[in-house]
Amino acid sequence: MSGTLTIDDQTIPFSDGQTIIEAARTAGVYIPHLCHRPGYTPHGSCKLCTVKVNGRTCSACTFPAAEGQKVVNNSEELQEARLRITQMLFVEGNHFCPTCEKSGNCELQAVGYHLNMLDNHFPHFYAHRKVDASHPDILIDHNRCIFCNLCVRASRESDGKDVFGIAGRGIHKRLIVNSPTGQLKDSNISVEDCAVQVCPTGAILVKRTGYKTPIGGRIYDQHPISTIACKKRETDAT
Repeated sequence: MSGTLTIDDQTIPFSDGQTIIEAARTAGVYIPHLCHRPGYTPHGSCKLCTVKVNGRTCSACTFPAAEGQKVVNNSEELQEARLRITQMLFVEGNHFCPTCEKSGNCELQAVGYHLNMLDNHFPHFYAHRKVDASHPDILIDHNRCIFCNLCVRASRESDGKDVFGIAGRGIHKRLIVNSPTGQLKDSNISVEDCAVQVCPTGAILVKRTGYKTPIGGRIYDQHPISTIACKKRETDAT
């Protein structure tokens, strides 16, 4: 089955099985998101892709595209909500862009730019979470994890492993490593794994690579996330 829907009055074709965000992406229409990645099971956790579908509030990454849907994506109300969500993500962790080696390659930072985020709005938590530098090639800075679940899905769906999981709820939620000691060095992760490459922030990093590309020459220094996100393919997940 296929058909058309409209997003902000623009007619968009969709194919059988596509969600709204995938139909939009294929047509070059950007819907902000952080927990979505083409080819991975939709998760619907970051809520940045919230849209109005025939007047109903939905997550575009999980809601199936259907004939005749009228989708509102770029309204003042939705953009304001996305800005507040992004600001909350910034203050909940330690996202200090000027000193972060992910700066310029960070999707959270790029979404902030897209939404014209000029301040944090909320008081900063200044979280004190552990850094796992036990692995010889990979580092986890838990202060930068936004619990998007992408590394969990990538490890299971692309790498055929089960290195990561999410434990706890609310403010006690945390990324865990499924190893006997809970440390990355005792897991079966490798630097080539998709789970290492998929992190949208600087929470999971490959050691000794942080500054190979100078700041100013990185992906979101050169292109807005609205352009890059629409170029991502389903094969990006493999």
